[in-house]
Amino acid sequence: MTRMTPSEAFVETLVANGVETAFGIMGSAFMDAMDIFTPAGIRLVPVVHEQGAAHMADGFARVSGRHGVVIGQNGPGISNCVTAIAAAFWAHSPVVIVTPETGTMGIGLGGFQEANQLPMFEEFTKYQGHVVNEKRIAELTARCFDRAILEMGPTQLNIPRDRFYGQIDVEIPEPIRIERGAGGEQSLDEAADLLAAAEFPVLLAGGGVVMGDSVAEAIELAERLGCPVVNSYLHNDSFPASHPQWCGPLGYQGSKAAMKLIARADVVIALGTRLGPFGTLPQHDMDYWPADARIIQVDADAKMLGLVKKVSVGICGDAGAAARALTARLADRTLACDATRDERATATAAEKADWEAELDDWTHETDDFSIDMIKEAIDEEGNWLHPRQVLRELEKAMPPRVMVSTDIGNINSVANSYLRFEEPRSFFAAMSWGNCGYALPTIIGAKAAAPDRPALSYAGDGAWAMSMVEVMTAVRHDIPVTAIVFHNRQWGAEKKNQVDFYGQRFVAGELEGGESYADIATAMGAEAIRVDQLEEVGPALAAAIDAQMNDGKTTVIEIMCTKELGDPFRKDALSRPVRTLEQYGDYV
Repeated sequence: MTRMTPSEAFVETLVANGVETAFGIMGSAFMDAMDIFTPAGIRLVPVVHEQGAAHMADGFARVSGRHGVVIGQNGPGISNCVTAIAAAFWAHSPVVIVTPETGTMGIGLGGFQEANQLPMFEEFTKYQGHVVNEKRIAELTARCFDRAILEMGPTQLNIPRDRFYGQIDVEIPEPIRIERGAGGEQSLDEAADLLAAAEFPVLLAGGGVVMGDSVAEAIELAERLGCPVVNSYLHNDSFPASHPQWCGPLGYQGSKAAMKLIARADVVIALGTRLGPFGTLPQHDMDYWPADARIIQVDADAKMLGLVKKVSVGICGDAGAAARALTARLADRTLACDATRDERATATAAEKADWEAELDDWTHETDDFSIDMIKEAIDEEGNWLHPRQVLRELEKAMPPRVMVSTDIGNINSVANSYLRFEEPRSFFAAMSWGNCGYALPTIIGAKAAAPDRPALSYAGDGAWAMSMVEVMTAVRHDIPVTAIVFHNRQWGAEKKNQVDFYGQRFVAGELEGGESYADIATAMGAEAIRVDQLEEVGPALAAAIDAQMNDGKTTVIEIMCTKELGDPFRKDALSRPVRTLEQYGDYV
Protein backbone atom coordinates (compact mmCIF):
# COMPACT_ATOMS: atom_id res chain seq x y z
CA MET A 1 0.00 0.00 0.00
CA THR A 2 1.26 3.47 -0.91
CA ARG A 3 -0.07 6.77 0.35
CA MET A 4 -1.12 9.13 -2.44
CA THR A 5 -3.97 11.34 -3.58
CA PRO A 6 -6.96 9.85 -5.45
CA SER A 7 -5.88 11.82 -8.54
CA GLU A 8 -2.49 10.16 -8.35
CA ALA A 9 -4.07 6.73 -7.88
CA PHE A 10 -6.29 7.33 -10.90
CA VAL A 11 -3.38 8.45 -13.08
CA GLU A 12 -1.09 5.66 -11.88
CA THR A 13 -3.77 3.14 -12.87
CA LEU A 14 -3.92 4.67 -16.35
CA VAL A 15 -0.16 4.29 -16.58
CA ALA A 16 -0.37 0.67 -15.42
CA ASN A 17 -2.71 0.02 -18.34
CA GLY A 18 -0.33 1.56 -20.85
CA VAL A 19 -2.30 4.76 -21.47
CA GLU A 20 -0.19 7.35 -23.26
CA THR A 21 -2.91 9.20 -25.19
CA ALA A 22 -6.36 10.41 -24.21
CA PHE A 23 -8.85 12.59 -26.04
CA GLY A 24 -11.21 15.21 -24.66
CA ILE A 25 -11.71 18.78 -23.55
CA MET A 26 -10.17 20.12 -20.36
CA GLY A 27 -12.47 20.83 -17.46
CA SER A 28 -12.48 21.74 -13.80
CA ALA A 29 -14.26 18.49 -12.95
CA PHE A 30 -11.05 16.48 -13.43
CA MET A 31 -8.40 19.20 -13.43
CA ASP A 32 -6.59 17.87 -10.38
CA ALA A 33 -5.88 14.64 -12.24
CA MET A 34 -5.28 16.36 -15.58
CA ASP A 35 -2.61 18.50 -13.93
CA ILE A 36 -0.36 15.44 -13.58
CA PHE A 37 -1.03 13.82 -16.97
CA THR A 38 2.14 15.26 -18.50
CA PRO A 39 4.64 14.05 -15.88
CA ALA A 40 2.91 10.66 -16.05
CA GLY A 41 3.59 10.51 -19.79
CA ILE A 42 -0.04 10.93 -20.85
CA ARG A 43 -0.90 13.25 -23.72
CA LEU A 44 -4.38 14.75 -23.59
CA VAL A 45 -5.40 15.69 -27.15
CA PRO A 46 -7.87 18.60 -26.84
CA VAL A 47 -10.61 18.42 -29.45
CA VAL A 48 -13.21 20.84 -30.77
CA HIS A 49 -16.25 18.78 -29.68
CA GLU A 50 -16.48 15.89 -27.25
CA GLN A 51 -18.26 13.61 -29.73
CA GLY A 52 -15.13 13.89 -31.84
CA ALA A 53 -13.02 12.93 -28.84
CA ALA A 54 -14.96 9.71 -28.28
CA HIS A 55 -14.74 8.84 -31.99
CA MET A 56 -10.99 9.45 -31.82
CA ALA A 57 -10.74 7.09 -28.86
CA ASP A 58 -12.67 4.53 -30.91
CA GLY A 59 -10.33 4.88 -33.89
CA PHE A 60 -7.30 4.69 -31.62
CA ALA A 61 -8.59 1.46 -30.05
CA ARG A 62 -9.58 -0.16 -33.32
CA VAL A 63 -6.22 0.27 -35.01
CA SER A 64 -4.05 -0.43 -31.96
CA GLY A 65 -6.02 -3.12 -30.13
CA ARG A 66 -5.33 -1.13 -26.97
CA HIS A 67 -7.63 1.05 -24.90
CA GLY A 68 -8.95 4.28 -26.31
CA VAL A 69 -9.57 6.85 -23.56
CA VAL A 70 -11.92 9.84 -23.62
CA ILE A 71 -12.58 12.32 -20.82
CA GLY A 72 -14.44 15.60 -20.49
CA GLN A 73 -16.28 18.05 -18.29
CA ASN A 74 -19.25 16.79 -16.29
CA GLY A 75 -22.77 17.29 -17.65
CA PRO A 76 -22.88 18.64 -21.22
CA GLY A 77 -19.32 17.61 -21.99
CA ILE A 78 -20.18 14.04 -21.10
CA SER A 79 -23.59 13.94 -22.77
CA ASN A 80 -21.90 15.04 -26.01
CA CYS A 81 -20.11 11.67 -26.08
CA VAL A 82 -23.14 9.36 -26.08
CA THR A 83 -23.45 8.98 -29.86
CA ALA A 84 -19.79 8.14 -30.31
CA ILE A 85 -19.74 5.63 -27.45
CA ALA A 86 -22.68 3.89 -29.10
CA ALA A 87 -20.63 3.61 -32.30
CA ALA A 88 -17.73 2.14 -30.30
CA PHE A 89 -20.13 -0.35 -28.70
CA TRP A 90 -21.22 -1.73 -32.06
CA ALA A 91 -17.59 -1.86 -33.20
CA HIS A 92 -16.59 -3.82 -30.04
CA SER A 93 -13.93 -1.19 -29.30
CA PRO A 94 -12.22 -1.23 -25.88
CA VAL A 95 -12.94 2.44 -25.19
CA VAL A 96 -12.93 3.72 -21.61
CA ILE A 97 -14.96 6.87 -21.11
CA VAL A 98 -14.09 8.71 -17.92
CA THR A 99 -17.07 10.79 -16.80
CA PRO A 100 -16.34 13.25 -13.99
CA GLU A 101 -19.61 14.07 -12.26
CA THR A 102 -21.12 16.77 -10.08
CA GLY A 103 -19.69 16.67 -6.56
CA THR A 104 -21.41 14.39 -4.07
CA MET A 105 -22.65 17.29 -1.92
CA GLY A 106 -24.47 18.81 -4.88
CA ILE A 107 -26.11 15.74 -6.45
CA GLY A 108 -29.87 16.11 -6.55
CA LEU A 109 -29.89 19.87 -6.01
CA GLY A 110 -30.06 20.89 -9.67
CA GLY A 111 -26.67 22.54 -9.61
CA PHE A 112 -24.48 23.74 -12.45
CA GLN A 113 -23.92 21.07 -15.14
CA GLU A 114 -25.52 18.40 -12.98
CA ALA A 115 -26.74 15.24 -14.68
CA ASN A 116 -27.28 11.59 -13.87
CA GLN A 117 -24.54 10.29 -16.11
CA LEU A 118 -24.76 6.53 -15.66
CA PRO A 119 -28.15 5.99 -17.39
CA MET A 120 -26.89 7.91 -20.44
CA PHE A 121 -24.43 5.14 -21.28
CA GLU A 122 -26.13 2.11 -19.78
CA GLU A 123 -27.20 0.64 -23.14
CA PHE A 124 -23.81 1.17 -24.77
CA THR A 125 -21.29 -0.02 -22.20
CA LYS A 126 -20.13 -3.42 -21.03
CA TYR A 127 -19.45 -2.21 -17.50
CA GLN A 128 -20.02 0.97 -15.46
CA GLY A 129 -17.83 1.81 -12.49
CA HIS A 130 -19.01 4.50 -10.09
CA VAL A 131 -16.55 5.85 -7.51
CA VAL A 132 -18.62 6.38 -4.37
CA ASN A 133 -15.52 6.37 -2.16
CA GLU A 134 -12.15 7.70 -3.23
CA LYS A 135 -10.42 4.75 -1.55
CA ARG A 136 -11.77 2.57 -4.39
CA ILE A 137 -10.70 4.83 -7.28
CA ALA A 138 -7.77 2.63 -8.38
CA GLU A 139 -9.81 -0.56 -8.04
CA LEU A 140 -12.71 0.73 -10.13
CA THR A 141 -10.47 2.41 -12.69
CA ALA A 142 -8.60 -0.85 -13.18
CA ARG A 143 -11.83 -2.80 -13.46
CA CYS A 144 -13.10 -0.52 -16.24
CA PHE A 145 -9.88 -1.06 -18.18
CA ASP A 146 -9.99 -4.82 -17.60
CA ARG A 147 -13.62 -5.19 -18.62
CA ALA A 148 -13.15 -3.15 -21.79
CA ILE A 149 -10.62 -5.72 -23.00
CA LEU A 150 -12.23 -8.82 -21.51
CA GLU A 151 -15.72 -8.04 -22.81
CA MET A 152 -14.63 -6.25 -26.01
CA GLY A 153 -16.51 -3.01 -25.69
CA PRO A 154 -16.74 0.41 -24.03
CA THR A 155 -16.81 0.86 -20.28
CA GLN A 156 -17.62 3.93 -18.19
CA LEU A 157 -15.78 5.23 -15.14
CA ASN A 158 -17.95 7.77 -13.31
CA ILE A 159 -16.14 9.89 -10.72
CA PRO A 160 -17.81 12.63 -8.66
CA ARG A 161 -15.52 15.60 -8.92
CA ASP A 162 -14.79 15.78 -5.20
CA ARG A 163 -13.55 12.18 -5.17
CA PHE A 164 -10.23 13.25 -6.77
CA TYR A 165 -9.10 14.98 -3.56
CA GLY A 166 -7.69 13.87 -0.21
CA GLN A 167 -5.16 11.18 0.64
CA ILE A 168 -5.58 7.42 0.53
CA ASP A 169 -3.56 4.26 1.04
CA VAL A 170 -3.79 2.27 -2.16
CA GLU A 171 -2.24 -0.51 -4.22
CA ILE A 172 -2.34 -0.05 -8.00
CA PRO A 173 -3.86 -3.22 -9.53
CA GLU A 174 -2.09 -5.15 -12.25
CA PRO A 175 -4.08 -5.43 -15.50
CA ILE A 176 -5.96 -8.70 -16.03
CA ARG A 177 -5.53 -10.38 -19.39
CA ILE A 178 -6.75 -13.81 -20.39
CA GLU A 179 -5.89 -16.36 -23.02
CA ARG A 180 -8.94 -16.98 -25.19
CA GLY A 181 -9.63 -20.56 -26.11
CA ALA A 182 -10.82 -22.27 -29.25
CA GLY A 183 -14.17 -23.43 -27.88
CA GLY A 184 -15.56 -26.72 -26.67
CA GLU A 185 -14.01 -29.94 -27.94
CA GLN A 186 -17.38 -31.42 -28.90
CA SER A 187 -18.47 -28.38 -30.89
CA LEU A 188 -15.12 -28.24 -32.67
CA ASP A 189 -15.36 -31.94 -33.55
CA GLU A 190 -18.89 -31.46 -34.90
CA ALA A 191 -17.78 -28.47 -36.95
CA ALA A 192 -14.84 -30.39 -38.38
CA ASP A 193 -17.17 -33.24 -39.40
CA LEU A 194 -19.48 -30.81 -41.17
CA LEU A 195 -16.58 -29.19 -43.01
CA ALA A 196 -15.13 -32.57 -43.97
CA ALA A 197 -18.44 -33.53 -45.59
CA ALA A 198 -19.02 -30.17 -47.29
CA GLU A 199 -18.91 -30.09 -51.08
CA PHE A 200 -18.97 -26.29 -51.41
CA PRO A 201 -17.82 -24.69 -48.15
CA VAL A 202 -17.54 -20.90 -47.84
CA LEU A 203 -15.66 -19.03 -45.12
CA LEU A 204 -17.21 -15.79 -43.86
CA ALA A 205 -14.49 -13.72 -42.14
CA GLY A 206 -15.85 -11.25 -39.60
CA GLY A 207 -14.70 -8.58 -37.21
CA GLY A 208 -13.52 -11.17 -34.70
CA VAL A 209 -10.79 -12.15 -37.17
CA VAL A 210 -9.57 -8.54 -37.13
CA MET A 211 -9.89 -7.95 -33.39
CA GLY A 212 -8.24 -11.26 -32.61
CA ASP A 213 -5.35 -10.58 -35.01
CA SER A 214 -6.30 -13.88 -36.61
CA VAL A 215 -6.01 -13.27 -40.36
CA ALA A 216 -3.15 -15.77 -40.67
CA GLU A 217 -5.27 -18.48 -39.04
CA ALA A 218 -8.22 -17.65 -41.29
CA ILE A 219 -5.99 -17.94 -44.36
CA GLU A 220 -4.68 -21.32 -43.23
CA LEU A 221 -8.18 -22.70 -42.70
CA ALA A 222 -9.42 -21.29 -46.00
CA GLU A 223 -6.50 -22.77 -47.89
CA ARG A 224 -7.07 -26.18 -46.33
CA LEU A 225 -10.67 -26.06 -47.49
CA GLY A 226 -9.89 -24.43 -50.83
CA CYS A 227 -13.03 -22.37 -50.31
CA PRO A 228 -14.20 -18.91 -51.36
CA VAL A 229 -13.78 -16.33 -48.58
CA VAL A 230 -16.17 -13.44 -48.11
CA ASN A 231 -15.93 -10.52 -45.68
CA SER A 232 -18.73 -9.72 -43.26
CA TYR A 233 -20.36 -6.32 -43.68
CA LEU A 234 -17.94 -3.40 -43.13
CA HIS A 235 -15.07 -5.74 -42.27
CA ASN A 236 -13.36 -5.59 -45.66
CA ASP A 237 -10.01 -5.89 -43.86
CA SER A 238 -10.70 -9.33 -42.40
CA PHE A 239 -9.00 -11.15 -45.30
CA PRO A 240 -6.35 -9.88 -47.76
CA ALA A 241 -7.83 -8.73 -51.06
CA SER A 242 -4.86 -10.03 -53.03
CA HIS A 243 -5.50 -13.62 -51.94
CA PRO A 244 -7.01 -15.67 -54.81
CA GLN A 245 -9.76 -17.04 -52.54
CA TRP A 246 -10.93 -13.56 -51.41
CA CYS A 247 -14.26 -12.55 -52.97
CA GLY A 248 -15.26 -9.29 -51.24
CA PRO A 249 -17.82 -8.15 -48.69
CA LEU A 250 -21.43 -9.15 -48.15
CA GLY A 251 -24.15 -6.71 -47.18
CA TYR A 252 -25.21 -3.33 -48.40
CA GLN A 253 -23.42 -2.34 -51.64
CA GLY A 254 -21.14 -5.35 -51.31
CA SER A 255 -19.60 -7.71 -53.85
CA LYS A 256 -21.82 -9.60 -56.27
CA ALA A 257 -19.09 -12.22 -56.53
CA ALA A 258 -19.21 -12.82 -52.78
CA MET A 259 -23.00 -13.03 -52.82
CA LYS A 260 -23.19 -15.43 -55.76
CA LEU A 261 -20.59 -17.72 -54.26
CA ILE A 262 -22.02 -17.87 -50.75
CA ALA A 263 -25.41 -18.60 -52.30
CA ARG A 264 -23.91 -21.90 -53.54
CA ALA A 265 -22.59 -22.94 -50.13
CA ASP A 266 -23.71 -26.13 -48.44
CA VAL A 267 -21.66 -25.27 -45.32
CA VAL A 268 -20.74 -21.76 -44.14
CA ILE A 269 -18.06 -21.29 -41.50
CA ALA A 270 -18.88 -17.87 -40.01
CA LEU A 271 -15.61 -17.01 -38.29
CA GLY A 272 -15.74 -14.24 -35.69
CA THR A 273 -19.04 -12.67 -36.70
CA ARG A 274 -22.44 -12.16 -35.12
CA LEU A 275 -24.07 -12.43 -38.59
CA GLY A 276 -25.82 -9.10 -38.09
CA PRO A 277 -29.13 -8.63 -39.91
CA PHE A 278 -28.08 -5.59 -41.93
CA GLY A 279 -24.99 -7.38 -43.18
CA THR A 280 -26.92 -10.32 -44.61
CA LEU A 281 -29.86 -8.51 -46.22
CA PRO A 282 -30.68 -9.07 -49.91
CA GLN A 283 -28.68 -6.76 -52.15
CA HIS A 284 -28.35 -6.11 -55.89
CA ASP A 285 -31.78 -7.80 -56.18
CA MET A 286 -30.26 -11.02 -54.84
CA ASP A 287 -31.52 -12.90 -51.79
CA TYR A 288 -28.15 -14.59 -51.54
CA TRP A 289 -28.11 -16.09 -48.03
CA PRO A 290 -28.02 -19.90 -48.51
CA ALA A 291 -31.24 -21.00 -46.81
CA ASP A 292 -30.37 -24.70 -46.86
CA ALA A 293 -26.71 -24.43 -45.87
CA ARG A 294 -25.40 -25.74 -42.56
CA ILE A 295 -23.98 -22.84 -40.55
CA ILE A 296 -20.99 -23.07 -38.20
CA GLN A 297 -20.76 -19.86 -36.19
CA VAL A 298 -17.70 -18.91 -34.14
CA ASP A 299 -18.04 -15.97 -31.76
CA ALA A 300 -16.33 -15.04 -28.52
CA ASP A 301 -19.68 -13.91 -27.10
CA ALA A 302 -21.98 -16.88 -26.52
CA LYS A 303 -25.04 -14.59 -26.66
CA MET A 304 -24.42 -14.02 -30.37
CA LEU A 305 -24.55 -17.70 -31.34
CA GLY A 306 -27.69 -18.40 -33.34
CA LEU A 307 -29.12 -14.97 -32.54
CA VAL A 308 -29.71 -13.85 -36.14
CA LYS A 309 -29.23 -16.99 -38.24
CA LYS A 310 -30.06 -20.56 -37.31
CA VAL A 311 -26.81 -22.43 -36.76
CA SER A 312 -25.95 -26.11 -36.91
CA VAL A 313 -22.90 -25.73 -34.68
CA GLY A 314 -22.15 -22.82 -32.37
CA ILE A 315 -18.61 -22.40 -31.10
CA CYS A 316 -17.97 -19.96 -28.26
CA GLY A 317 -14.33 -19.18 -28.81
CA ASP A 318 -11.65 -16.93 -30.22
CA ALA A 319 -11.71 -16.75 -34.02
CA GLY A 320 -8.00 -17.50 -34.41
CA ALA A 321 -7.87 -20.28 -31.85
CA ALA A 322 -10.97 -21.91 -33.35
CA ALA A 323 -9.54 -21.66 -36.86
CA ARG A 324 -6.31 -23.30 -35.69
CA ALA A 325 -8.21 -26.07 -33.95
CA LEU A 326 -10.36 -26.75 -37.02
CA THR A 327 -7.37 -26.72 -39.37
CA ALA A 328 -5.60 -29.23 -37.13
CA ARG A 329 -8.66 -31.50 -37.13
CA LEU A 330 -8.88 -31.35 -40.93
CA ALA A 331 -5.16 -31.66 -41.65
CA ASP A 332 -5.01 -35.43 -42.16
CA ARG A 333 -8.58 -36.02 -43.27
CA THR A 334 -9.86 -36.53 -46.78
CA LEU A 335 -12.43 -33.82 -47.42
CA ALA A 336 -15.38 -34.12 -49.76
CA CYS A 337 -14.42 -30.78 -51.28
CA ASP A 338 -10.87 -31.88 -52.11
CA ALA A 339 -12.07 -33.51 -55.32
CA THR A 340 -13.60 -30.27 -56.61
CA ARG A 341 -10.95 -27.83 -55.40
CA ASP A 342 -9.93 -26.79 -58.93
CA GLU A 343 -13.54 -26.34 -60.02
CA ARG A 344 -14.22 -24.07 -57.03
CA ALA A 345 -11.10 -22.04 -57.73
CA THR A 346 -12.22 -21.60 -61.34
CA ALA A 347 -15.72 -20.58 -60.30
CA THR A 348 -14.31 -18.13 -57.75
CA ALA A 349 -11.98 -16.52 -60.26
CA ALA A 350 -14.74 -16.27 -62.86
CA GLU A 351 -17.23 -14.60 -60.50
CA LYS A 352 -14.57 -12.14 -59.33
CA ALA A 353 -13.60 -11.30 -62.91
CA ASP A 354 -17.23 -10.72 -63.86
CA TRP A 355 -17.73 -8.42 -60.86
CA GLU A 356 -14.58 -6.44 -61.59
CA ALA A 357 -15.65 -6.02 -65.21
CA GLU A 358 -19.08 -4.86 -64.06
CA LEU A 359 -17.51 -2.30 -61.74
CA ASP A 360 -15.30 -1.08 -64.58
CA ASP A 361 -18.36 -0.56 -66.78
CA TRP A 362 -20.56 0.79 -63.97
CA THR A 363 -19.42 4.37 -64.41
CA HIS A 364 -22.71 6.02 -63.44
CA GLU A 365 -26.16 5.13 -62.13
CA THR A 366 -28.70 4.33 -64.83
CA ASP A 367 -32.09 5.03 -63.21
CA ASP A 368 -34.18 7.84 -64.68
CA PHE A 369 -33.51 10.21 -61.79
CA SER A 370 -29.74 9.81 -62.03
CA ILE A 371 -29.77 10.27 -65.78
CA ASP A 372 -31.65 13.54 -65.29
CA MET A 373 -29.11 14.62 -62.67
CA ILE A 374 -26.23 13.84 -65.02
CA LYS A 375 -27.82 15.96 -67.74
CA GLU A 376 -28.42 18.77 -65.25
CA ALA A 377 -24.80 18.68 -64.13
CA ILE A 378 -23.57 18.90 -67.70
CA ASP A 379 -25.92 21.79 -68.45
CA GLU A 380 -25.24 23.80 -65.29
CA GLU A 381 -21.82 22.94 -63.96
CA GLY A 382 -19.89 21.20 -66.69
CA ASN A 383 -19.29 17.47 -66.65
CA TRP A 384 -19.01 16.94 -62.88
CA LEU A 385 -17.85 13.61 -61.58
CA HIS A 386 -19.82 10.39 -61.31
CA PRO A 387 -19.42 8.93 -57.79
CA ARG A 388 -18.62 5.41 -58.99
CA GLN A 389 -15.88 6.68 -61.28
CA VAL A 390 -14.39 8.66 -58.42
CA LEU A 391 -14.47 5.65 -56.09
CA ARG A 392 -12.74 3.49 -58.69
CA GLU A 393 -10.01 6.10 -59.19
CA LEU A 394 -9.50 6.43 -55.44
CA GLU A 395 -9.22 2.65 -55.17
CA LYS A 396 -6.49 2.60 -57.82
CA ALA A 397 -4.55 5.36 -56.04
CA MET A 398 -4.67 3.89 -52.53
CA PRO A 399 -1.21 3.74 -50.95
CA PRO A 400 0.10 0.58 -49.25
CA ARG A 401 -0.99 0.01 -45.64
CA VAL A 402 -3.68 2.67 -45.90
CA MET A 403 -6.29 3.07 -43.16
CA VAL A 404 -9.73 4.24 -44.32
CA SER A 405 -12.72 5.40 -42.31
CA THR A 406 -16.10 5.91 -43.95
CA ASP A 407 -19.03 7.97 -42.82
CA ILE A 408 -22.66 7.06 -43.31
CA GLY A 409 -24.34 8.14 -46.54
CA ASN A 410 -25.03 7.13 -50.11
CA ILE A 411 -21.63 7.54 -51.76
CA ASN A 412 -19.84 6.17 -48.71
CA SER A 413 -22.05 3.10 -48.79
CA VAL A 414 -21.35 2.56 -52.49
CA ALA A 415 -17.66 2.67 -51.54
CA ASN A 416 -18.13 -0.76 -49.91
CA SER A 417 -17.74 -2.25 -53.39
CA TYR A 418 -14.40 -0.54 -53.96
CA LEU A 419 -12.51 -0.71 -50.65
CA ARG A 420 -9.94 -3.51 -50.49
CA PHE A 421 -7.21 -4.06 -47.91
CA GLU A 422 -4.16 -6.23 -47.38
CA GLU A 423 -3.92 -6.13 -43.59
CA PRO A 424 -6.32 -6.00 -40.66
CA ARG A 425 -7.14 -2.91 -38.59
CA SER A 426 -7.40 -0.87 -41.78
CA PHE A 427 -11.12 -0.17 -42.24
CA PHE A 428 -13.30 1.72 -39.79
CA ALA A 429 -17.01 2.40 -40.09
CA ALA A 430 -19.82 3.19 -37.68
CA MET A 431 -21.16 -0.35 -38.09
CA SER A 432 -24.80 -0.91 -37.13
CA TRP A 433 -25.05 2.45 -35.36
CA GLY A 434 -24.67 4.32 -38.64
CA ASN A 435 -24.16 7.83 -37.29
CA CYS A 436 -23.09 10.84 -39.33
CA GLY A 437 -19.94 12.74 -38.37
CA TYR A 438 -18.01 9.54 -37.68
CA ALA A 439 -15.25 9.31 -40.27
CA LEU A 440 -12.96 12.31 -39.73
CA PRO A 441 -12.50 12.13 -35.94
CA THR A 442 -12.18 8.34 -36.08
CA ILE A 443 -9.35 8.47 -38.61
CA ILE A 444 -7.62 11.15 -36.50
CA GLY A 445 -7.68 8.73 -33.57
CA ALA A 446 -6.41 5.92 -35.78
CA LYS A 447 -3.57 8.10 -37.04
CA ALA A 448 -2.62 9.00 -33.46
CA ALA A 449 -2.24 5.28 -32.76
CA ALA A 450 -0.43 4.44 -36.03
CA PRO A 451 1.45 7.53 -37.23
CA ASP A 452 3.47 5.43 -39.69
CA ARG A 453 0.37 4.48 -41.73
CA PRO A 454 -1.47 6.65 -44.29
CA ALA A 455 -4.86 7.72 -42.92
CA LEU A 456 -7.83 8.61 -45.12
CA SER A 457 -11.48 9.42 -44.41
CA TYR A 458 -14.54 9.46 -46.70
CA ALA A 459 -17.58 11.65 -46.02
CA GLY A 460 -20.45 13.20 -47.95
CA ASP A 461 -21.03 16.91 -47.55
CA GLY A 462 -23.89 16.44 -45.08
CA ALA A 463 -21.96 14.19 -42.70
CA TRP A 464 -18.79 16.20 -43.24
CA ALA A 465 -20.39 19.36 -41.87
CA MET A 466 -21.11 17.58 -38.59
CA SER A 467 -17.45 17.01 -37.70
CA MET A 468 -15.29 19.02 -40.11
CA VAL A 469 -14.20 21.31 -37.26
CA GLU A 470 -11.94 18.49 -36.08
CA VAL A 471 -9.66 19.43 -38.99
CA MET A 472 -8.45 22.05 -36.51
CA THR A 473 -7.62 19.29 -34.04
CA ALA A 474 -5.53 17.47 -36.64
CA VAL A 475 -3.71 20.68 -37.59
CA ARG A 476 -3.21 22.02 -34.06
CA HIS A 477 -1.88 18.80 -32.63
CA ASP A 478 0.16 17.43 -35.52
CA ILE A 479 -1.99 14.41 -36.32
CA PRO A 480 -1.99 14.68 -40.13
CA VAL A 481 -4.75 12.95 -42.08
CA THR A 482 -6.32 13.16 -45.53
CA ALA A 483 -10.07 13.74 -45.83
CA ILE A 484 -12.18 13.15 -48.94
CA VAL A 485 -15.41 15.16 -49.13
CA PHE A 486 -17.91 14.04 -51.77
CA HIS A 487 -19.71 17.30 -52.49
CA ASN A 488 -23.05 16.45 -54.10
CA ARG A 489 -25.14 19.07 -52.31
CA GLN A 490 -27.74 16.74 -50.80
CA TRP A 491 -28.57 14.22 -48.10
CA GLY A 492 -28.18 11.45 -50.64
CA ALA A 493 -29.08 8.27 -48.73
CA GLU A 494 -32.47 9.52 -47.55
CA LYS A 495 -33.14 11.45 -50.75
CA LYS A 496 -32.90 8.19 -52.68
CA ASN A 497 -35.87 6.95 -50.67
CA GLN A 498 -37.82 9.99 -51.85
CA VAL A 499 -36.82 9.12 -55.40
CA ASP A 500 -37.89 5.49 -55.22
CA PHE A 501 -40.82 5.59 -52.82
CA TYR A 502 -42.20 9.13 -52.73
CA GLY A 503 -42.44 10.20 -56.35
CA GLN A 504 -39.50 12.62 -56.14
CA ARG A 505 -41.35 14.81 -53.66
CA PHE A 506 -38.24 16.20 -52.00
CA VAL A 507 -38.44 17.55 -48.46
CA ALA A 508 -35.39 18.83 -46.55
CA GLY A 509 -32.86 16.88 -48.60
CA GLU A 510 -31.08 19.70 -50.41
CA LEU A 511 -27.77 21.18 -49.28
CA GLU A 512 -27.42 23.83 -51.95
CA GLY A 513 -25.50 26.75 -50.47
CA GLY A 514 -22.46 27.36 -52.60
CA GLU A 515 -20.05 26.34 -49.82
CA SER A 516 -16.44 25.66 -50.70
CA TYR A 517 -15.18 23.02 -48.31
CA ALA A 518 -11.70 23.52 -49.73
CA ASP A 519 -11.81 27.18 -48.68
CA ILE A 520 -13.15 26.25 -45.24
CA ALA A 521 -10.34 23.72 -44.82
CA THR A 522 -7.75 26.34 -45.74
CA ALA A 523 -9.25 28.68 -43.14
CA MET A 524 -8.77 25.95 -40.53
CA GLY A 525 -5.08 25.66 -41.39
CA ALA A 526 -5.18 22.59 -43.64
CA GLU A 527 -4.10 22.07 -47.21
CA ALA A 528 -6.98 21.83 -49.69
CA ILE A 529 -7.57 20.51 -53.19
CA ARG A 530 -10.79 20.97 -55.19
CA VAL A 531 -11.29 18.28 -57.84
CA ASP A 532 -13.75 18.51 -60.72
CA GLN A 533 -11.99 16.44 -63.38
CA LEU A 534 -11.71 12.66 -63.23
CA GLU A 535 -8.05 12.58 -64.19
CA GLU A 536 -7.27 14.76 -61.16
CA VAL A 537 -8.62 12.29 -58.57
CA GLY A 538 -5.65 9.93 -58.35
CA PRO A 539 -2.98 12.66 -58.44
CA ALA A 540 -4.86 14.66 -55.79
CA LEU A 541 -4.90 11.67 -53.44
CA ALA A 542 -1.22 10.94 -54.11
CA ALA A 543 -0.27 14.56 -53.39
CA ALA A 544 -2.31 14.62 -50.18
CA ILE A 545 -0.82 11.37 -48.89
CA ASP A 546 2.67 12.65 -49.70
CA ALA A 547 1.94 15.84 -47.74
CA GLN A 548 0.61 13.75 -44.85
CA MET A 549 3.45 11.25 -44.64
CA ASN A 550 6.42 13.46 -45.55
CA ASP A 551 5.40 16.96 -44.49
CA GLY A 552 3.00 16.20 -41.63
CA LYS A 553 0.15 18.13 -43.27
CA THR A 554 -3.59 17.53 -43.19
CA THR A 555 -5.34 17.86 -46.55
CA VAL A 556 -9.01 18.10 -47.45
CA ILE A 557 -9.89 16.97 -50.98
CA GLU A 558 -13.25 18.33 -52.09
CA ILE A 559 -14.63 16.29 -54.99
CA MET A 560 -17.47 17.84 -56.98
CA CYS A 561 -19.96 15.05 -57.77
CA THR A 562 -23.19 14.80 -59.68
CA LYS A 563 -26.41 14.15 -57.77
CA GLU A 564 -26.88 10.62 -59.06
CA LEU A 565 -27.60 8.11 -56.29
CA GLY A 566 -27.06 4.42 -55.65
CA ASP A 567 -29.63 1.97 -54.31
CA PRO A 568 -31.75 3.21 -51.39
CA PHE A 569 -30.18 2.75 -48.00
CA ARG A 570 -33.17 1.09 -46.32
CA LYS A 571 -34.98 -0.64 -49.15
CA ASP A 572 -35.93 -3.38 -46.69
CA ALA A 573 -37.72 -0.95 -44.36
CA LEU A 574 -39.85 1.11 -46.77
CA SER A 575 -42.95 0.55 -48.89
CA ARG A 576 -45.06 2.65 -51.23
CA PRO A 577 -46.97 5.29 -49.27
CA VAL A 578 -50.75 5.30 -48.97
CA ARG A 579 -52.69 8.51 -48.22
CA THR A 580 -56.33 8.62 -47.17
CA LEU A 581 -56.96 12.31 -46.41
CA GLU A 582 -58.04 14.23 -49.50
CA GLN A 583 -55.65 17.15 -48.99
CA TYR A 584 -52.65 14.83 -49.19
CA GLY A 585 -53.63 13.25 -52.48
CA ASP A 586 -53.55 9.64 -53.57
CA TYR A 587 -49.98 8.39 -53.79
CA VAL A 588 -50.74 4.73 -54.41
